[in-house]
Amino acid sequence: MKRIWRAALVAVAALAMAACTSTADPSGSATGEDIKIGTLLDVTSWDPAQADIGFDGPYLSAVYDPLVALDAGSRPVPGLAESWEYSPDHLTLTMELRTGVTFSDGEPFDAAAAVQNLEHLRAGVRSGQTYANVSEFKQVDEDTVAVHLKKKDDALLYYMGLGRSWMASPAAITAGTLATRPVGSGPYTFDPARSTSGSEYVFTKKSGHWDDGTYPFSTIHVQPIADPTASFNAMLSGQLDIAYANAADIPRAKDNGWNVASDVATWVGIQFTDRTGKELEPLGDLRVRRAINHAFDGAAMLKSVGQGAGVATNQVFPAGRSVHDASLDDLYAFDLAKARKLMAEAGYPDGFPVTMPMSSIFQPWQPSVQQTLGKLGIKVTWKNMSPADYQKNAATYPMFVAVLALDSNPAASVDGRITSQQWFNPNPSVEDFPEVAELVGQIEAATGDEQLPLIHRLNQQITELAWQDVWYQANNIYFSTEDITVTPITGMMFPTLRFIQRG
Repeated sequence: MKRIWRAALVAVAALAMAACTSTADPSGSATGEDIKIGTLLDVTSWDPAQADIGFDGPYLSAVYDPLVALDAGSRPVPGLAESWEYSPDHLTLTMELRTGVTFSDGEPFDAAAAVQNLEHLRAGVRSGQTYANVSEFKQVDEDTVAVHLKKKDDALLYYMGLGRSWMASPAAITAGTLATRPVGSGPYTFDPARSTSGSEYVFTKKSGHWDDGTYPFSTIHVQPIADPTASFNAMLSGQLDIAYANAADIPRAKDNGWNVASDVATWVGIQFTDRTGKELEPLGDLRVRRAINHAFDGAAMLKSVGQGAGVATNQVFPAGRSVHDASLDDLYAFDLAKARKLMAEAGYPDGFPVTMPMSSIFQPWQPSVQQTLGKLGIKVTWKNMSPADYQKNAATYPMFVAVLALDSNPAASVDGRITSQQWFNPNPSVEDFPEVAELVGQIEAATGDEQLPLIHRLNQQITELAWQDVWYQANNIYFSTEDITVTPITGMMFPTLRFIQRG
């Protein structure tokens, strides 16, 4: 997913500016029914099929309603789809739709509109991956839609709730104007007369919205502010009620009586794209991958580069969730002597050469990678490239420095991090590891809570197989005035408006 790359850009941008905060006198928190939100990035597109999940949430959730939403535990909950049910074979998802909803241009929301939206999302460059397993969307009657699947997809509802089921006016989809002019049925109406592109976006609350109680603010102001120093000072002066924040500013935020909300958002480390050694033979040896894991001191890197904002762990399933296994976090405890021994046992006592990509946004980690791998005799030649080229080309190398988004849903984590082909994982190589393939098959055959112990075992397997070298999981952090509560959602770089409340 494209949001995974955006997470990397955001993480490094925050690090680069962490030491730049200045001091100002607070002038109190905002009052009234308006709320002013400082997010890091500008809206990528008003078209739900082209928008980015990461930071587009506050913008899109103002003007669009989703078919499916998420609750605070990342569980799918009703939106414009009031209920849903899978067929016994889990190949048909039938959704009963909310009635009496109208888009802001007067177009009705019904099954025909839902099907047109879903087809539009399936065709989207960014949204299409969510619907990769769909064979057909079909209108059953005026308020019922059937989603027919080519194979069971346990992550579908989660991805829809994460930001891939926003419903737009059918007329606007047909006209092809959504990218610049949003037309939805959401709780707010975009006010272009009071908005300045790239600077501030203003949304006015609708009267009588079906989910009125979830949105307590009369006016929403969203300001993209890329500089954390500017965001912090805007909070101090009362120009913002909420800011995407920097770990270095947490002590001063608390001194000002602000709320601090955080949760893990990304994993940071080295992604192995060649676990079978087809391109770089040493990586096909488990002992080499384990040696690399033991050589890095993740806790120290979290403290020095990650400002301590996160969890030192070697797993790709989010810390604090059901599948994450804290007992595995010592599996690759920092032990350089053990790492060197493993390298010798694998037949590489003097290491080996490797070429790795590098971009300006990953330079905070480059010295540690160079030094640490050098201690194992692994001689790195860096191939410098632009950030855009990094995403296009990083996975063509056998290993690369990565900052990749986490998902709070276990089935989505299996799909997105292990089994499916992604830009960062072009060769999932599941079939090359029989024990992994067998367990993945069992997970796909199971449903609901039956999957959890199996996914827990899969997490153990890929950790023991050193599937990647995870140093730590990094937090997303949000400051808010004492009267505003933000609930972080792992999978969203900035939560949608339903997770921003008074009190």
